[in-house]
Amino acid sequence: MTIQTQTVAYQEGGTRLIGLLAWDDAQTAPRPGVLVSHTWAGRDDFACNKAKAIAEMGYTGFALDLYGEGKVGSGPEENARLMRPFMEDRALLQRRMAAALQALRSQAQVDEGQVAAMGFCFGGLCVLDLARTGADLNGVVSFHGLLTPPGNTQGTKIKAKVLVLHGHDDPMVPVEDVVALEQELTEAGADWQVHVYGHTMHAFTNPRANDPGFGTVYNPVADRRSWRSLQNFLEEIFTTL
Repeated sequence: MTIQTQTVAYQEGGTRLIGLLAWDDAQTAPRPGVLVSHTWAGRDDFACNKAKAIAEMGYTGFALDLYGEGKVGSGPEENARLMRPFMEDRALLQRRMAAALQALRSQAQVDEGQVAAMGFCFGGLCVLDLARTGADLNGVVSFHGLLTPPGNTQGTKIKAKVLVLHGHDDPMVPVEDVVALEQELTEAGADWQVHVYGHTMHAFTNPRANDPGFGTVYNPVADRRSWRSLQNFLEEIFTTL
């Protein structure tokens, strides 16, 4: 097995976006594809390495690019500046996610009928928004994602199965937001799961984001447990392996 990667340029609204595709070259047939939606930092090594890890599982991973030209922020201040337009205009965010989904489906290494999306922090919100639009995909997985509803998807049926992996002590996502999401997903007819990890804060999968003062604390136990939940979920939603 050798994991191959290549950049993939695609467009949305006149913006050139550059994702990273990863696949196992021992696999000759198209494989289920998984979008990887990055944190507020942009398509950095963390996101690209997750796409490669997806490829090691036998799928095709695609680290998408929301900001354009593969832009990566230099720190919290720039990260916030890059993310802000998408939090203020969720329709724009949803268009970027739809463009990434189409780019993934168009790759020769991908079975276009079997696709999913996963995301971390801001990226978790992004994949939930993709599901909220009624996008036709097998499932979405949010790792310590923001849960705030977009305000433009009420009444839309969610087709994707949904898995939310959440730290109970996340200061950015209070318990009330989790309960509200559960109600939202139920009303949208979604097949949903929420896994809550005790004594766990925000960004629990990312050692580089370990900053207790900011509310982000890496938790290796929750990291391991959540990744296993992802593996089980993908095995469930992808029917031909």
